[in-house]
Amino acid sequence: MELDLLRPLYDTDTEGPVVSVHMDTSRTDQDADKRLELTWRDLRRDLVAQGVDESTLSVLDDAVGGSPHIVGPQGESLFAAQGKLLGAFTLSAPPARTRAVVQAVADPLETVLDLDHQVPYVVVALDREGGDIDAYPVGAFDAATSRTYDGSTLHITRVRGGGPSMASYHRRSLNLWTRNAQGVAAEIAEAVSAVDARVVFVGGDPKALGVLRELLPTHRIHVPLVDVSGGRGGEDAEAALRRSVDTELATASDRIHEQAMEDYREALGRKLAVQGIPAVSDVFAVGNVHTLLLHSDRDADPLKWGTPGDPKLVASSPKALGEHESTAFEAPASSLLLRAATLTDAAFAEILPVAPVDDGCAAILRYGE
Repeated sequence: MELDLLRPLYDTDTEGPVVSVHMDTSRTDQDADKRLELTWRDLRRDLVAQGVDESTLSVLDDAVGGSPHIVGPQGESLFAAQGKLLGAFTLSAPPARTRAVVQAVADPLETVLDLDHQVPYVVVALDREGGDIDAYPVGAFDAATSRTYDGSTLHITRVRGGGPSMASYHRRSLNLWTRNAQGVAAEIAEAVSAVDARVVFVGGDPKALGVLRELLPTHRIHVPLVDVSGGRGGEDAEAALRRSVDTELATASDRIHEQAMEDYREALGRKLAVQGIPAVSDVFAVGNVHTLLLHSDRDADPLKWGTPGDPKLVASSPKALGEHESTAFEAPASSLLLRAATLTDAAFAEILPVAPVDDGCAAILRYGE
């Protein structure tokens, strides 16, 4: 995944400390609002004890529980400093634990792990008249864009009976299906581009889908097209479409992560990857990281040293930062590595549990050393 969403967390006009809050904000029962209120009250008390200023607490007060329209399991990550909200993210699942952290840089590990499992995608509800096309970027529960294309409905149904005019009606019907599918394909291409979608889910009329598939290459749509149940035709069809999309999203995410690990293994074999925190820190220092990989289990994450002056530097001691020694600060390795990845335009991928990697940390390189 790309890490551009994290850039505001490292606003150069805002000096630390930064408050990072990760909460379970699930709304699965009638007591959810009260539970969230009590959870935030306890976290707020902890932050006061850690010396967080009232202006920063106030912006967090306003941001907590900011997605009440989303029902079901979910989480939230909030980041603030010096009275400014740096970022607010709704998570697709609750974080491993609810916590609030105060340190020199943001601690977005839970956020990144969740976003890494969210796939930008497009949903199409299709029939022979046209389609409804919704585009979902990473980190969004609601569509970023919604498009509808409806072509002519004249002779949209094939004639069943015989007679001399039957073939003509059939051709006109197929031509209309094709024209309508052309319009839908053009809208799909726009939607894919808008959110950089990794997959398109289509539910609806199978014959219209067949015509659509033939047209996709001409519109330069090269992401996978996945058939799902449901489609156009009322609330029941739309609800079925949403359920089947949610199921297929998990499968799509698994495929993407498996491919990321395959890319890492291939790069390692070609000496275009390194593993272990020291080796990854070294390649970050020279700007040679294409993709940062971290394991989700960071309970034993070691503390390392960083500096505001050069976010690429992650060191084992202040002295190793050279001219930046006087401004050195200590933070978990994952926090410093994620800052380095974000501000050097590196990508991110989670290391799957089946892949043993030193320190649960690796990097695919931009170029060979």
